[in-house]
Amino acid sequence: MNRKRLAVVASLTLTLIPAIIRMPAQAQASETAYLSMAPLDQYLMADQKAEIALARSAAPEAISGDAKILVLGRHGYETAVEGKNGFVCVVERGWMSPSDAPEFWNPKIRGPICFNPPAARSVLPATFKRTEMVLAGRTKAEIIEGNKAAFEKGELPPLEPGAMSYMMSKAAYLTDRDDHNLAHLMFYAPPLDGKAWGADLPKSPVMLNQQFKGTQPIDVFVVSVGTWSDGSAAPAM
Repeated sequence: MNRKRLAVVASLTLTLIPAIIRMPAQAQASETAYLSMAPLDQYLMADQKAEIALARSAAPEAISGDAKILVLGRHGYETAVEGKNGFVCVVERGWMSPSDAPEFWNPKIRGPICFNPPAARSVLPATFKRTEMVLAGRTKAEIIEGNKAAFEKGELPPLEPGAMSYMMSKAAYLTDRDDHNLAHLMFYAPPLDGKAWGADLPKSPVMLNQQFKGTQPIDVFVVSVGTWSDGSAAPAM
């Protein structure tokens, strides 16, 4: 597995794998760069049409063309385009990372993602909840604890079977490291030993992401793909 590509996944907003693959100097630099939230304007996209296009680029047009599109505003995510097929595409920010992600507050991160209907109903609500807390000025620790409390109180739904999402945008910016990007799919499942998926084994295309560790009983399995959403070739893992 290409080590350079692994470094991209290690810092991904939504697809982290064990931090042992990070170079110590790189990790330290990133941790000191993003210790707290930047001004809100740095996370927003001034051009709504550009954000809509970026969100759509998460999945092939046959999927995203009829999807609901959300954009981030000063009061949370808002519907920019109504959908027809149950998919929801959105550009997520760094705060959808695991609690220990050094780029949690990186304002440059733009993670176009397109949720299928089960994921839109049962995974996307966590994005809304975390964003609500971010806009309320909560710290990272408060956001992670608030996510956990919301699930335990039933304010966030349980995971639905079949939940998955597309992250195949050529224009995504997922980390400051290396190539900044990775074309992949994500599959959401109840907590399970990653070995049952063959995750993180030599030459396996499957990686276990700890995105929801400590907040919700969801494992995220990342599978790299060889094309971007526009059909052009993407770098291999």
